[in-house]
Amino acid sequence: MSTGEPSSPSADSTATVVPHSVPLPRRSEAETHIQGDRPPVWSISSAADATPSIPLPIKCDRHGRPGGICCKDLKDDDDRQLIDPDIVRDVVIGLSDGLTVPFALTAGLSSLGESRLVVVGGVAELIAGAISMGIGGFLASQAERDHYRFLQRHTSARVLRSCAGEMEREVHAVLGPVGVDERLSRQVAQCLRKVEVDSNGVGAPTGQPSEEEGGLRWSKDVGMTAFLLKFGEGLEEVPTRRLYISAFTIGMGYLLGGIIPLLPYFFTPYAKEGLVYSCIVTGIVLLIFGAVKAHVTGAGIGTRGYMWGALSMLLVGGCAAGAAYGIVAVIEGSTNA
Repeated sequence: MSTGEPSSPSADSTATVVPHSVPLPRRSEAETHIQGDRPPVWSISSAADATPSIPLPIKCDRHGRPGGICCKDLKDDDDRQLIDPDIVRDVVIGLSDGLTVPFALTAGLSSLGESRLVVVGGVAELIAGAISMGIGGFLASQAERDHYRFLQRHTSARVLRSCAGEMEREVHAVLGPVGVDERLSRQVAQCLRKVEVDSNGVGAPTGQPSEEEGGLRWSKDVGMTAFLLKFGEGLEEVPTRRLYISAFTIGMGYLLGGIIPLLPYFFTPYAKEGLVYSCIVTGIVLLIFGAVKAHVTGAGIGTRGYMWGALSMLLVGGCAAGAAYGIVAVIEGSTNA
């Protein structure tokens, strides 16, 4: 029954909640000593479920870990910095061939008796071998680059003419074996296809558009084609500078490695005596080179790893030199007979 009086607002009606500002926690002295002048990072892992749109670079469990150390600052027991595997490969090819091939040649020629003949033949082989090895490294890298570019054009055309379902199956064939489910693989395929086709990426039939027109500046490195080549085929484009680096590294490695077994012959007139010193010097260098190779490639784990790397390199060089010396000795003996 109405009393005619104006109704007053209900006491339990919903009121507007005014957010309060919360001060950020201050650094402790230990954190200030660890972080230095870097800006502070506060952990938001507790609010990850409530705010799923938090950018990934902001997330950090620094304050949830004893000592306040970021995971990027944690060090492993073996934190060696490995060299680029392509450069290591070229250095190993050049030095190993330079230490074994000229050493085998000089060992074979030393059976003739004169050091002068060994020096002349060794220097000629050394220069010719260094040039040949450098050119071979250049041509090998060039062939690898041409092969990648052909597959890139072929894959790009296949992506454009294939349906979405086929691309989803190919992406899942790459991601499935590593534990990614089919639903997530389908989402990845849709994103990659959208980047490449809808944004006029590498597979666009027209020329590469400018950034104002919605194109991608680095379109050859993104999209479905780049994904299938890198993770499906295990291929990456070889830059042009890599051709010249490979040629120089292999050629210089062969030249520097080949001088070592040849040096003792410059200081003795007798080839047999020079062979003894050459074997000693080359054997020591092969052991050192094998141990260093095991270190820079990551194969040297413990003393046994370094010993195996050194002995295996010494075994290869010794077998090559022994075979060359034996063959030349047999040929010379049959000729004299």
